[in-house]
Amino acid sequence: MAPQKEPFKLTLKEVVLIKPSKPTPSSILSLSTLDNIPDLNSLCQTVHVYRSRSTFHDSELGCPNDQLLQDPAHVIKEALSKALFYYYPLAGRLLKNTDGKLRINCNADGVPFLEANASCHLSSIHYLDGSNMESAKHLVFDLPTYDESGYPLVFKVTKFPCGGFTIGMGLSHAVCDGVGASQFLRAIIDFARGKKEPAVKPVWERERLVGTITKQPLQIDYVDETSAAVSPFLPTKLLMHECIKVDSESITRLKMSLMKEGDIGESFTGFESLAAYVWRSRVRALKLSHDGRIMLNITVGVRRQMLDPPLPEGYYGNAIVDADIILTVRELNEKPLHEVVRLIRESKRVACNVDYVRKYINTLETEQEDLDVKGSGAFFTMTDWRHLGFLENLDFGFEELVNTVPAPCDMFGSVDLCIFSSLSKLDSSMKGGVRIFVSLPCDAMIKFKEEMEALSFFN
Repeated sequence: MAPQKEPFKLTLKEVVLIKPSKPTPSSILSLSTLDNIPDLNSLCQTVHVYRSRSTFHDSELGCPNDQLLQDPAHVIKEALSKALFYYYPLAGRLLKNTDGKLRINCNADGVPFLEANASCHLSSIHYLDGSNMESAKHLVFDLPTYDESGYPLVFKVTKFPCGGFTIGMGLSHAVCDGVGASQFLRAIIDFARGKKEPAVKPVWERERLVGTITKQPLQIDYVDETSAAVSPFLPTKLLMHECIKVDSESITRLKMSLMKEGDIGESFTGFESLAAYVWRSRVRALKLSHDGRIMLNITVGVRRQMLDPPLPEGYYGNAIVDADIILTVRELNEKPLHEVVRLIRESKRVACNVDYVRKYINTLETEQEDLDVKGSGAFFTMTDWRHLGFLENLDFGFEELVNTVPAPCDMFGSVDLCIFSSLSKLDSSMKGGVRIFVSLPCDAMIKFKEEMEALSFFN
């Protein structure tokens, strides 16, 4: 694929390594069974957009001084260094042990940090509201040699002439899930605002989620290469990355319509209803073969209620399990949509059971499998970011966080992934709505967008 033309000019400084502010333990740390799921061993790149609010006074906003206004990169470097004292594994290196399991060498070598200056104002790229997803690629530290280098964390801060800036954070999903990533970013901001320690102290305790070999693993169904549906558009490296907005009225109409179709008194969540609609729309857009099998995979958080005892506050490793639904394409197209929603709801209910979570972890430890159908269109993962806290309490004082988006590279550039996210804070007209981030071949994306536009007329 030809390199994308930059939507704006960037002036880059030399990469520096940010080390913990004080000496940290030198050790080799093991990860949990959930951390060691093969698909998680990649960088998740996010861009956090900050708009300048220089008309306010520091006494009103709690900013310790005006240094952030002058040089946000310097302040963030110092704050990152202080945060790494607490999150010192992130300053180390990921490595693979002889048993195939990931470890972290806590050697405090440091986090690669890249500083850039942009030629345009943030308003000229609409604060990354989703109209041009390609812009986000240029605001993260994309590390082509990641597999060889083993960095669990990379950073890029880009300053704009308007006084705003962006933070591009690339964090290994093998080390943090979404809640953990949000917690770490909040720690950096705590230090940038002058606090002496993070509001939430990090907790490692990965041994809590290490499974044991079992003779009675869960009978988990998979879609294999011989039975998987195929698309005439795949495989391809030419993907379009889109952010599609759905307003709250459309979600409510869809949900109420599906509840009327189902049993009296039956209730569905907005996510369950929209997940079924998006899955079917994507399958139709890809023109997947009718008799082929397809899988919808929904990530379910088990951090608190679904573990006994619950994980402590501050745990930042992966605490997610899969809720899977497998159908043929024909079944998905012919079933009433409310029946698909019911399957999604039931799959989530099973995944939220305490006994199931433990058996799931033991099964992964016993027979870790990597699907052969990734990238074929037959496999589809949905994850909901709206409850991760990426847009809550993360202001720097003079600079206001107005948007967080996934950058379409590494994990987030995959045809297999769909992200539900809160709307930008600047998009007041869509209050209560949702953004859907997807990547598809060009021809399939046109059809998918038509399907999503039809949602506005759903009744």
